[in-house]
Amino acid sequence: MPKMKSVRGAAKRFNVGKNKIKRGSAFRSHILTKMSQKRKRDLRQEKYVDSSDLKAVKKMLCK
Repeated sequence: MPKMKSVRGAAKRFNVGKNKIKRGSAFRSHILTKMSQKRKRDLRQEKYVDSSDLKAVKKMLCK
């Protein structure tokens, strides 16, 4: 039987920690001049995959 292959786009977007899967924030790529400093600072914080999406993300990452 062949090896399982992870979804390469998902592998580039998610990092697996001890018991959570980290993800990046949306709305951080361009048009940042109109955002307040507080909002941009909050978007820098690490985020985690929601429990409702965890099963699908784990399947994409072959975990």
